[in-house]
Amino acid sequence: MSKPLVAVVGRPNVGKSTFFNKICGKRISIVKDTPGVTRDRIYGDAEWCSYYFTLIDTGGIEYDSEDIMFKHIRRQAEAAVEIADVILFFVDGKDGLLASDMDIADYLRASNKPVVVAVNKLDNNEQDTLYDFYSLGLGEPIPISAEQSKGLGDLLDEVVKHFDRIEENPSLGLRIAVVGKPNVGKSSIVNKILGYERVIVSDIAGTTRDAVDTPLERNGKEYTIIDTAGLRRKRGIDFDSVESFSVMRSIAAIKRADVVLMVFDASEEISEQDVRIAGMVHEEKKPCVIVMNKWDSIEKDTHTIEQYKKDLDNKLAFMSYYVPVFVSALTGQRVDKIFDYVDTVYENASRRIPTGILNDVIREAVALNEPPSPSGRRLKIMYATQASTNPPKIVIFVNNEELLHFSYRRYLENSLRKAFDFLGTPIDVVYNSKKEE
Repeated sequence: MSKPLVAVVGRPNVGKSTFFNKICGKRISIVKDTPGVTRDRIYGDAEWCSYYFTLIDTGGIEYDSEDIMFKHIRRQAEAAVEIADVILFFVDGKDGLLASDMDIADYLRASNKPVVVAVNKLDNNEQDTLYDFYSLGLGEPIPISAEQSKGLGDLLDEVVKHFDRIEENPSLGLRIAVVGKPNVGKSSIVNKILGYERVIVSDIAGTTRDAVDTPLERNGKEYTIIDTAGLRRKRGIDFDSVESFSVMRSIAAIKRADVVLMVFDASEEISEQDVRIAGMVHEEKKPCVIVMNKWDSIEKDTHTIEQYKKDLDNKLAFMSYYVPVFVSALTGQRVDKIFDYVDTVYENASRRIPTGILNDVIREAVALNEPPSPSGRRLKIMYATQASTNPPKIVIFVNNEELLHFSYRRYLENSLRKAFDFLGTPIDVVYNSKKEE
């Protein structure tokens, strides 16, 4: 089972994004007093009193606007409501109850989903302001100040009451999201892995409409396989359709996965959409395996695999760390090898390098190829340390980050990859300026 989804909705400038950033513990969503800043849905994981859930920040809803962008924002917010388990409805205590709040409340009542009303910007807990908001007909409004972090605990207490169960950091094993464009054989691969038909398989693109989680134990290890809907190009998607919700679930599956299997159809040329999906996984910094399916349908000679790898190298140059496996879901050829690669890339993403060894590699790289000195100013690399894993995050301290040329950044990352086994996983190399002591 995936974590509950909580959609945060309301008209513009009611403080939704401020709340979202406070609860998720990081500045994910842009906060600005300009309507329409948050356009698409933004996901963030949160926890309250051992309840684990995902918040979806949305753009401000304006039903009376004919502006194309605000119509798009409204559709995105409505899509978030459609997939959410609980709705968190934000209103502005300083502005008071507006007609637009009533319009949104009417829509939320029709959704037949639990709604919690948050009256924001009540910095001094002005109880008298709350009375008007009872007329929304959505239960007792909760006074908060997102900016000052007041009342947030009471609000979250009310939200988690609507969850079916408590999730004490549920052990789902290694979460593997299976993604790709429609009709490349994702569900067939999932069924072959599981050994039975867990998801519908059809030649009709779009058969899988939701992300389907299935637990699996293999060689004493626990996994959760997440089959997802095919990801089509945006302009081919009707944002008022069921498919738009399926796409949202697929994107959310990538975000919560530990490893991603990107399935390509080996019988077709690698398409722009294949590359776009790979780019999404790369941007999320997820370890991944490229699964070339339908390998049984290819006429082969001794050079076939190398030709395919060359094409992958060209199309996926931005993620040179990729790991390919050539399989056939139909015959089962090499499907059993997928887990070996999954375990390997996850192990590489979890790798921690001792600080001393890391600095030895950096010093050797600098000695072999010193950084350029534009305008006579010399870049000095002081030391490096690994800050975290999944993905491996390497922090390199320098005297002046502005002196770092892109090509030298790439050189240092390549040096790290040559020294350590980061195959199948992105690495996050961050540079911090630090004055010399």
